[in-house]
Amino acid sequence: MSQNRIESEPPRGRTGDAQTRLLALIRELAEETRGDNPLYNEVTLHAHLEHDLGFDSLARAELLARIEHAFGVQLSVDTFASATTAAELLLAVTGEPLREAAASAEPLSPVSGVSPDKAAGRLAIPHHARTLMEAMHWHADRHPERTHIVLIETDGVTESRIGYGELRERAAQMAGGLRTVGIDPGDTVALMLPTNLDYFVAFTAILLCGAIAVPIYPPLRKGRLAEHVERHTALLNNAQIKALVTFEQAETVARLLRTHVPTLRHVLTPERIVRLPMDTPVVTRAEDIALLQYTSGSTGMPKGVVLTHANLLASIRAMGERAAVNADDVLVSWLPLYHDMGLIGAWLAPLYFGVPLVVTSPLTFLAHPDAWLQMISRYRGTITAAPNFAYDRCARHVLDAILQDLDLSSLRLSFCGAEPVSANVMRAFSERMSVARFDARALAPVYGLAENTLAVTFPPPARGLWTDKVLRSQFVDDGRAAPSLNGADTLEIVCCGPVLPGCEMRIADKHGRELPERQIGRIEFRGRAATQGYYRNAEATAQLMDGEWLDSGDLGYVANGELYVTGRVKDMIIHGGRHFFPYELEDAIGRLPGAIAGRVAVCGGIDAARGTERIVIFAETAEMDPDARACLVAQINETTTKCFGTAAGNVMLLDRGSILKTPAGKIRRSAMLERFERSESEGREFRKMSAPHAPWRQVSEVVFGSMKPFVRRSLDRVRLIAYGSWCWALVAAIAPVLWCRVALGAAAARNWHVTGRATRLFLYLAGLRTEVIGETESFPASAAAIVAVNHTSYLDSVVLHALLPHPLHFVAKRELARQPFIGGFLRRLGVRFVERADYRASVEDEERIVAEARDETLLFFPEGTFRRAAGLGPFHLGAFRAACLLGRPVVPIALRGVRAVLRDGDWLPRRGHIVMTVLAPIKPEGTDLRAMVKLRDQVRAAILTHCGEPELIGPAMGIAPSGMEAARRPGSHKRA
Repeated sequence: MSQNRIESEPPRGRTGDAQTRLLALIRELAEETRGDNPLYNEVTLHAHLEHDLGFDSLARAELLARIEHAFGVQLSVDTFASATTAAELLLAVTGEPLREAAASAEPLSPVSGVSPDKAAGRLAIPHHARTLMEAMHWHADRHPERTHIVLIETDGVTESRIGYGELRERAAQMAGGLRTVGIDPGDTVALMLPTNLDYFVAFTAILLCGAIAVPIYPPLRKGRLAEHVERHTALLNNAQIKALVTFEQAETVARLLRTHVPTLRHVLTPERIVRLPMDTPVVTRAEDIALLQYTSGSTGMPKGVVLTHANLLASIRAMGERAAVNADDVLVSWLPLYHDMGLIGAWLAPLYFGVPLVVTSPLTFLAHPDAWLQMISRYRGTITAAPNFAYDRCARHVLDAILQDLDLSSLRLSFCGAEPVSANVMRAFSERMSVARFDARALAPVYGLAENTLAVTFPPPARGLWTDKVLRSQFVDDGRAAPSLNGADTLEIVCCGPVLPGCEMRIADKHGRELPERQIGRIEFRGRAATQGYYRNAEATAQLMDGEWLDSGDLGYVANGELYVTGRVKDMIIHGGRHFFPYELEDAIGRLPGAIAGRVAVCGGIDAARGTERIVIFAETAEMDPDARACLVAQINETTTKCFGTAAGNVMLLDRGSILKTPAGKIRRSAMLERFERSESEGREFRKMSAPHAPWRQVSEVVFGSMKPFVRRSLDRVRLIAYGSWCWALVAAIAPVLWCRVALGAAAARNWHVTGRATRLFLYLAGLRTEVIGETESFPASAAAIVAVNHTSYLDSVVLHALLPHPLHFVAKRELARQPFIGGFLRRLGVRFVERADYRASVEDEERIVAEARDETLLFFPEGTFRRAAGLGPFHLGAFRAACLLGRPVVPIALRGVRAVLRDGDWLPRRGHIVMTVLAPIKPEGTDLRAMVKLRDQVRAAILTHCGEPELIGPAMGIAPSGMEAARRPGSHKRA
C-alpha cells in the first residue's frame, strides 16, 4: 500500500544542534548563490549539494571555509570532496551518524492519497505557481504518492493509477528523450494518442521540454481516412509541427501525414522514445505558449487557439473558485483529451487543484453509456461534465435495472456544455437518474469556448437548471428576449450562469455597440484567460478581435446579470426577414419515428435558380421503404412549419453516417450545405456524394498525393548529405596543414593568427555566413579581460578563432589535454586546462589560473558544456571569481545560430547564418561571493538577451532539476 511519510521533529542533543546550525549555513550559502533565481528545493539533510542546491566547486570551497569557522574544526579536503549531502557533512563534523527520524504512515483512500491537508479538510493548492509545470512540481514535492489519475480500461472494470511523483518521473524521462531528438523550447509537438496513461505522460513531457503541445484526434474510422489526412495536414502545416507522438495502430496515418508536412521530422510512439534524464530543466514563463487548442473547424480550416500558461491558470483558478472545489472532490470524465473540455476542464484543472481524476476513453462511453454512471457511483464522483448529447443518450438508453444498482448521490456538479443545452434533455436526464438518487440541483449548464481557455460563465453550485421563457414572435422578428408566460408563443432558453471571476462579458451589435439586457447580440469577452489570437493566422485573429474585446461568434442575451446563449452566428437562418436557430427544430425532427436522434442538420441557404432564401434539412434514417420515407418527409415538413412558420425548401433523407461532424461531435452544417449546393450545380445526387470511398482507394489516393512531398523531402536529404560531405572534405584538407603549422610554431599568439586564417577559410568555403555585432572595441590588444561565451556546439571554438580580433586564452576541461594530437595542439594555442571530475584538482586549477593570469585575456564557457537541445544553461562561478579577484571586467559574447549548424550528436552540418554579438564589459563590484554571484547573473542576463535561445534552469542557478533527483532518491521527499 502506498504511504505518505511525515517526518517528525529534528532530533535534539549534540547532533541535533549541529544539524540545525549546519542546515542554516547551507541555506544561507544557497540563498547567496542563487542570485535572483528562486530556490524551489528545500535545504534538507538529504539534499544533494550539486544536483539539488547547485554548489559547484567554488561554492563547495566557500562552504568548507564557513563550516570550519562555525564549528571550529578542520576537515580533510578529501572527506569534504566526497560528501554529497548535508547528512554526510554532519557525520564529518560531529563524528556521529544521523539517526533517521521516525515516520508515520497514513493509508490511501480508495481513490486519493490521504495527505495532512486532505485529512484536515483543507485543499492545499499552489497559489504561487506561474505555470502548469510549477503546479505539478508543487504537488509532486508535497505529496508524490497521492493518486492523481485513475484510468478505467475499456472493459469498465480494470484500472491503472498514477500519482504525482510517478507522473513527474516518467514525464521527465520521456522529456529527456524528446530533447535528444531535438525538441527545443517553443517547438510544436502534436499528440495523436487515445486516452491512456501514455497521453498524460507525453503531454507533461512536452511541457517539461518547454515545447508547445498540440492535441489532435486519432483516426477512428477507416472509411474517413482520406478526410482525416486532409484535415490534419492543414492543421499540422499551420502549427509547423516538428514531431508527432502517436500510437502503433495509427503509425500508417502518421507516416502519410509526414509526407505532407515538411516541418514534421519525427514520428514517435511512447514506447520508442528513449528514456533519459533531462540534463537541465527548461525555464518556462507564464507568458509562454503551453498548447495550441485547434477549434473544430466546422465551417472552414481549423484555427489554432494560442493558450499560454497564464491563460490556463487564470481559467482554472476562476472555474475552481466558482465551483468551490474542495479536498473531497473527485472528478469523473470520459471526454476526449483533444477537446478543451476534456483536456483543460477534466484533467488540467484536477492537476492544479490536486483532486483525483477518474477517466476512461470516449469509446467506452459511446459503446456503453452506463459506464459513465458506473464510474460516478463506484468512485463517489462529485464533479463531472459532458455535452448535451451524452445526457440525452443516458436518458434514452440506460436500463432501469442498471440505474437501480447505482448511487449518484455524491455528484454535486454535473456540467453541461460544448453544444447547445436542451432544457427537455436536462429534465429527462434528471427524471431518469432520480432512481439512482441523482440530485437535480447538480445540473449546471455552462458556456465557454477555447478562445477564453474553455470557460466564460458558470452557475453557482447546487442551483440546478434555470431557464428563461420568452415570446417567440419578438425573439424571431425583433431579436428581443421578452419574458413570456406559458403558451404557444413561448420559447425556452437555458441559463448558463454569470461570468467567471477575472473575465468580462458583454452583448454587442454588429457595429461593436453594447446592447441592453434582453437584447440579442454577439457575445464578446475579455480577461486574463482570453487568447492572444490564432497561431500563424493574422486574418482570423483580426476577425476575432473587436477592439479590446474578443468576438465569440455566438449570439445570446443577458438577463439579471446571467447569460442565455441562443446560438452560433454562422448557424442562424434568415428566412423572410425572420431569424431562426436550428437547434430546436433539429431536436424535434430527431424525435420523429424513423429519424435518428442527433443526426439531423438544418441549414439556411439560397436557391441559386430562383435567388430566394430556403431552408434545407438533412436527416439520417434507417428506413428503406419508399412509403415510410415519404411519410417521414411529410412529418419533417409539418414539424418545420410548426417551429419556423414555413415549410422546408428541401428535405434530404440520408443513410446513417452521412451527416458530417467535427471530432468534437458538432454538426458541420456549412459543410453539409456546401456539398448539397455543389451537387445541385453539378447535377449529381447528393446522397451519393456523402458516401466515402473504400479504404483501399482512399489509401491509394493519399499515397499518390504524397509522392510530390516525398520527392521534395528526399531531395532535401540528398542536399544535406552532399553539403555535409563537402564540409568534412574541407576539414580533411585544412586540418592536417593547420596542425603541422601550429605544432612547429612556438608562440601562442602566432599560432592563434594562423588558426584564425584557417578557420575563416573553412567558414568561407563552407558557405557559412558570419556576422559580428556590438562592442568590438572591447578587445584592445593591450588590455586584459575575462570573456564569457555561451556554449552551443563543437563549432564554437572555430567561430571564435575566426571572428575575434586578438589572441586570448581559452579555458577548457583537462580531459582535452590528455587526448592524442588534440592536447598538444591546444597547448600551443595557449589553452588553459581545468579539472572537472576531481574536486581537489578543480579548486587547485582554478587557483592556479587566477595566479598566472597576469595580463592574459581568458575566455570561459561558463556553462561548462553544451547540449543538443537549445537553451542557455546555468553558469558556474569560475570565470566570475577570476574576474573579481583580478579586478577585471567581463566581456559577454553571445553566439547565435551555431547550434543550428551542428548540433551535439549530429555529424552532418547544415547551412546557416552565424552571429557573434560582443556586449559591453561588466565590471565586478567586489571580491566576495555576493559580488561573484551578482556578476554572474548580470553577464548571463546580457547573453540571454542576445543568444536567441530560451533560458534553461539548473543546479548552478540554485535550482535543482525540477526535483527529479529528489523524487528518485529514497526518502528525499521528506522535509526537515
